[in-house]
Amino acid sequence: MNKRKTGSEKEDRAAAYIISSGGRIIERNYSTRMGEIDLIAHDAGAICFIEVKYRKTVRAGYPAEAVDQRKQFKICRVSDHYRMTKGLRDDIPYRFDVISIVGDEITWYKNAFEYIPI
Repeated sequence: MNKRKTGSEKEDRAAAYIISSGGRIIERNYSTRMGEIDLIAHDAGAICFIEVKYRKTVRAGYPAEAVDQRKQFKICRVSDHYRMTKGLRDDIPYRFDVISIVGDEITWYKNAFEYIPI
């Protein structure tokens, strides 16, 4: 199976998990020239910018560990673009989450990292 198809399937699983946990998907694969955010959701009164990471096993490390500071910075810049183009007010709560999938196990890390300013 190619990586794009696998990634799409894991994002589908993550989206289903969010919905089953009471969240609502707003956008999928929001992309700009700066980068992409896998899922944008509404959960517990906040807009969530979510990175989905998958590994078959943890031999190469846990998936969430792959969301390093460089990736976090990119996600923050894309979230800035999203909030600006959608006209979202500054007082709307938002957070940055990671959904980690190892084999069949899903873990949703809410507030996985803080906003990184320019």
